[in-house]
Amino acid sequence: MTPVDKNEVLKISNLQTYFFSSDGTAKAVDGATFSLTKGKILGVVGESGCGKSVTAQSVMRLVPSPPGKIVGGEILFDGKDLTKLSMAEMRHIRGNRISMIFQEPMTSLNPVFTIGDQLSEMFILHRNMNKRDALDASIEMLAKVQIPAPQSRVGEYPHQMSGGMRQRIMIAMALSCSPEVLIADEPTTALDVTVQAQILDLILQLKDDLGAAVELITHDLGVIAETADSIVVMYAGKVVEQAETIELFENTLHPYTLGLLDSTPILGRRTAGKFERLREIKGMVPSLYDLPKGCKFQARCPKALPICQEKEPELTEINDGHAVRCWLHIPN
Repeated sequence: MTPVDKNEVLKISNLQTYFFSSDGTAKAVDGATFSLTKGKILGVVGESGCGKSVTAQSVMRLVPSPPGKIVGGEILFDGKDLTKLSMAEMRHIRGNRISMIFQEPMTSLNPVFTIGDQLSEMFILHRNMNKRDALDASIEMLAKVQIPAPQSRVGEYPHQMSGGMRQRIMIAMALSCSPEVLIADEPTTALDVTVQAQILDLILQLKDDLGAAVELITHDLGVIAETADSIVVMYAGKVVEQAETIELFENTLHPYTLGLLDSTPILGRRTAGKFERLREIKGMVPSLYDLPKGCKFQARCPKALPICQEKEPELTEINDGHAVRCWLHIPN
């Protein structure tokens, strides 16, 4: 069960994470398959509700149960299937060997503990340090993520810091134990453009320093184009396209991916001398409780074929490393 590629750190195979309620079963992640490679960044993109964050939470075993449950698939790390480990075993991995930068820094930090207390906990729990050494290590981590005056900042509370500084502290916590896998769930959400660039540069720098495998979750294709080595595009809980970054941008295959690219704002874009309105993907993401038959994107797709309404395509490799889930490119 160990990965074939020696640089492959984490492999997700046919992952299925469902949520059960009185309204029915929501298939939040339904057969996702991809892997993370040492020293590389994998970008995971898609609209809100496509399954990006739930996939990350499944890896960390943080899916709330009830109502959520991993019902199928494997998450292979160091030859072990994380879905089969006990919570006690996961606590030795989570935050230590696999870390996560959560989506919302404003609510991810505990408001009643100082920054130093929250950072020190990582070193005390996973590195068996005493409180004094853990505090010193925390100050060192704050300096690494470019927090000014770290000696005084460790004694402050989250509300005393800006959003950008709180995000840096979340990154410091995630990287404190030099993880082999780092999952960054929209790490630049709610930050201004200047701070976004600083946070992304910081993640890239620390990724190079640690040699970690990084999963970068975002809906911003501009961020992905600048940072990711490869891309996975998700829609309605499924991977619909995956490829190396340059290949995907130069040879986009799935209509959904094309829609995401077209809806990206481009400064000064004109047609016939006139500025264009921002393009959009028509329609809405289908309810996970009532998914359509056939291709899940067919109701919004401008290129839909009759077969799209009857049968869902499999994720199929078209070129070397470039796979797509679309009848336009699969023999039927």
